[in-house]
Amino acid sequence: MKLSGSYRTTGAGIAALVGSLCTMCLVPMLDDDPATTPMWGEFFALVVPLAAGLIAARDNKVASESVGAK
Repeated sequence: MKLSGSYRTTGAGIAALVGSLCTMCLVPMLDDDPATTPMWGEFFALVVPLAAGLIAARDNKVASESVGAK
C-alpha cells in the first residue's frame, strides 16, 4: 500500500505517535515509582489510529493530480 500523504501530515502523525508513546508508556516505565504503570490500552486505542490517520492524510497544499488521487 502506497501512502499518498504529505510530509507535513506524516510528520505530525509520527510526532504524535512518538510523543504519546513517551508520555503514556515510557515515562511511567522508567520512573522510580512502582505505583505508576504504562497506559498501553489507552495508547493503542486512542493514539495509534490518530497517528495512522495523520500519516496517511494528504495536505490541502498538495494537488490531487500530483499524488494520483484523481
